[in-house]
Parts: sequence; C-alpha cells; structure tokens
Amino acid sequence: MSTSKFAVAGATGRLGRHVVDVLTERGHHVVPMSRATGVDVITGEGLAEALAGVDVVVDVASWHASEQAAAAAFFRTAARNLHEAGLHAGADRVVAVSIIGADKATAGFVAAQQVHEEAHLSGPLPARILRAAQFHEFVGQLLDWQQGDVAHIPDLPTQLVACRTVAETLADLADLAADPGAASRPDPGAPVPEVAGPRRESLAEAARLLGARRGVEVVAVDGSGLPDAGLAAAGAFLPGPHAKLAGPTFKEWLDARPR
Repeated sequence: MSTSKFAVAGATGRLGRHVVDVLTERGHHVVPMSRATGVDVITGEGLAEALAGVDVVVDVASWHASEQAAAAAFFRTAARNLHEAGLHAGADRVVAVSIIGADKATAGFVAAQQVHEEAHLSGPLPARILRAAQFHEFVGQLLDWQQGDVAHIPDLPTQLVACRTVAETLADLADLAADPGAASRPDPGAPVPEVAGPRRESLAEAARLLGARRGVEVVAVDGSGLPDAGLAAAGAFLPGPHAKLAGPTFKEWLDARPR
C-alpha cells in the first residue's frame, strides 16, 4: 500500500479523532487540523502551513449548534477556505462527510449540509462526499439537551452508526481519492456514497437503553416541532439501497462501553 499525506479538518472532534486514527493505522502521514493544533478553517489561520505537501484534504469539521443559517455559514466558509488553501498548497482532492437525507431536508442542521456539499462540489479541487447516518453518540446529545430525570425523545426511525465505522468508510474514500489513477470527479449519475448502521432502530428506544444507565426515564414523542419531523417519520433520512451497512448496533456499541 502506498503512503499518502492527508490533512484532517476537525481532527479533534467526535469523528475526526477516529479518522486520524484509521489513516495513521494504515500507514499514512496525517496532519491533524483544529483550533487545538493552531489551525482555524474559518479565519484561515495556520491553513497554508498545515496543507503544505498534502495529497488529500479530509473535511470532518462541524458546527456546534443546530441553527440552519449559522451552520450553513460555517460550512460555506470552511469549504471555501479549505479549497483555496488546498489548491495553493498543491493538494489533489477533498473528501468531506455529510448526513444521509441532506438532499431531502428543508430546515435545520441537516438542510445546512446542502450548502456544505455544494460548496465542496463547486470548489476548484475535485471533491467526494460521504453521507453518514446519525452517530451513536447523538443519542447521548439528545439526553444532554434535556434537564432532569425525564427526557422526551422523538420516536423516529434511524439507522445509527458508530463513528469508527464512518471513519473507516471515509478513509476508504480518501484512499481512493489519493490514487493518481482514480477519476478526478465522481460520475454525475452515481449515487452519493452512504454509510449507516446494520439495522433500522427507533431513536426513542435507543435513548431508553442509554437512559437506563443514566437513571433517566425516556418518554417517546412524535417529534412535532422538530425540523422535518414528517420527512424523518417517513424514512427520508434512512440509508438508500446502495449504502454500506456495518455494525455495531447501538446496543452492541453501548454494551461495549464502560459503565
């Protein structure tokens, strides 16, 4: 296996840490990029230095809140800066992560991913997108957002996936992007690659499993008031038939974690 040099934006984040680990384990030279390492994808601070000699830029940087306009502005600026600095540094390609259903969403954080994808696909560097299902860790976030011993969680279908599984799939795409013989841009008629967990699950049921550990009672609700709750209930954010499905399930992942 040939060794390539990858820069990972968002390297200290929930997904980014796994991406760095997987690429490093595969023998690649990895440049972690985050504000903690002195690189800011919004201001551009440290980008030129970090991207020197890089073959592929992997973008897993994310916004910390769900408000659509702010998230869209973050993704648009980050993508533009990564492309401009990457082009100047001589990088070949960009690989970025998005969310399954981004093309169908009409509001909220998932809809902001439309801006994210378009900013990359219209940039000067060839770009590949991987859409992922919600991470297992998302369930804990839902519980964290609610105070007290009772949490109301939408009973919506999901196909939760482990961050490590997403990182491995993203690394596969990055390896392909680093291949000089690979097509510079994806076939316009090909579906966007997707990765999700091994089976369909209920978000509320997954929350109940975690809530039992935390001493939190989970009450299932219909999701009214959430962005695109109707679309979610109809399965719009579930993986398509071409998706890669891989474990562990949420319960398997939870059982493997220390109590």
